[in-house]
Amino acid sequence: MLLNLEESQLVLVDYQERLMPFIHEADMVLQNAIRLGKIARMLQVPVWGTEENPSRLGPNAPEVRDLCDKTLSKMYFGACEDGLSDALRPPARPVSGNARSLPRHLQKSIEKPAERNTIVIAGCEAHVCLMQTALGLIEDEFDVWVVTDACSSRTERNRDAGFDRLATAGAELVTTEMVAFEWLRTAEHPQFRDVLALIK
Repeated sequence: MLLNLEESQLVLVDYQERLMPFIHEADMVLQNAIRLGKIARMLQVPVWGTEENPSRLGPNAPEVRDLCDKTLSKMYFGACEDGLSDALRPPARPVSGNARSLPRHLQKSIEKPAERNTIVIAGCEAHVCLMQTALGLIEDEFDVWVVTDACSSRTERNRDAGFDRLATAGAELVTTEMVAFEWLRTAEHPQFRDVLALIK
């Protein structure tokens, strides 16, 4: 199973200015998050950010924040408890006219807008906010893909324990380049050269 561009959304979790100096391999992790955000913007994938208790931990790094269509402030470690799942699902369209008189398959198309149920997620810390957010998304019936080289914790042990738990729960573990090439699918994609320039 490969990532589907049209079904994807990107969530960037807590790349906050006061947290990042303590994160293992912070420079690489942040650069990969920025790459992901830029690739998503090029390919018209919605980009969401979260910030944990920003009054204490500060905002996300500006390079990340600028790539997000919307940033959710939260106090729970898992962003779903602060409304992320609802934000990722489009609001139901109001039904106009007598929709019940339509055939059942047309009623469904009126009532439900297209959903992007595949969530590509990365962030810090991998064993706390990233993991709890991803587990919440899985529980809310999203397909979750964790970008491992854009995630970290203060220690490698905690990061790896978070990845192990996520894999056991059904998340797909991927890398930035895997996401990029699966979204593109072909070297004939019109954005191929621009994306390639970001990851090479």
